[in-house]
Amino acid sequence: MTEMVGYDLFNQAYTQEAAGSGIILDAAGYIVTNNHVVEGAQEIQVELADGTTYPATIVGTDSLTDLAVIRAEATGLAHAQLGESHKLEVGEWVVAIGNALGEGISASEGIVSRLDVSITVSGSTLRDLIQITAAINPGNSGGPLVNMAGEVIGINSVKVASIGVEGMSYAIAIDGAREIIQSLVNQGYVTRPWLGVSLYNVDRFTAAINDLSVDTGALVVEVTSGGPADSAGIAKGDVIVEFNGTKIASSDDLLQGIIKSSVGDSVSITYVRGNDRLATTAQLRESPPPWD
Repeated sequence: MTEMVGYDLFNQAYTQEAAGSGIILDAAGYIVTNNHVVEGAQEIQVELADGTTYPATIVGTDSLTDLAVIRAEATGLAHAQLGESHKLEVGEWVVAIGNALGEGISASEGIVSRLDVSITVSGSTLRDLIQITAAINPGNSGGPLVNMAGEVIGINSVKVASIGVEGMSYAIAIDGAREIIQSLVNQGYVTRPWLGVSLYNVDRFTAAINDLSVDTGALVVEVTSGGPADSAGIAKGDVIVEFNGTKIASSDDLLQGIIKSSVGDSVSITYVRGNDRLATTAQLRESPPPWD
């Protein structure tokens, strides 16, 4: 259970409660859930299946993968056994477990429909997802998807499931989540290669209202002072159209290009400024902590 501060039409603050699910990782109280479950939470309470409750705090979050780790003020907790999602096959039976609709722990069965799925929700692309037929409802977010051996092979994501398509629910594959979870436990954030820009997708509408000379690419809307892009001469309003020789049609294309690179790599970037097509080289650095 989380408590968040909301605001009414008169800008008056009020407290709203939300329910989600999580997976206990170890006896020390570390729990993995979805980032959107705890994002903006002022207070977090963990309730076990037997009704015992513990206060919890956020250890780390990663919006890019929609994962978060919290820690309950408890010890000696029974914890889940993690499996291996790469061993899953289409048609295999799975069970989604969680606090559906905030009414307590429930389970729903289904089969694996697809593997290694990518889907875009609210402008962000989530990858390495498992598509399942098991029902996932509000409150299931962050709960375990288990195989018939009771091993956790996915993390339910109701945010992805709530796209209005019946029978198409999604979970984050546990294999890809392991490294993210470990980074959140160890340091509270995930280290990735970093260019130091904020981006926006370029399409015909964006090109028209911003008077751009191209209608695809990644529009630079902010440049971190002293960051790799700044040092390479990239400025706000530029449109990045190639990264290391690969065409960039959207901000997600650029983000994936950066992620697939390594810290310290020298990367070639082609960008458009006004009507000019320019080229530069930037050296990627380690991403700074989100609280910097």
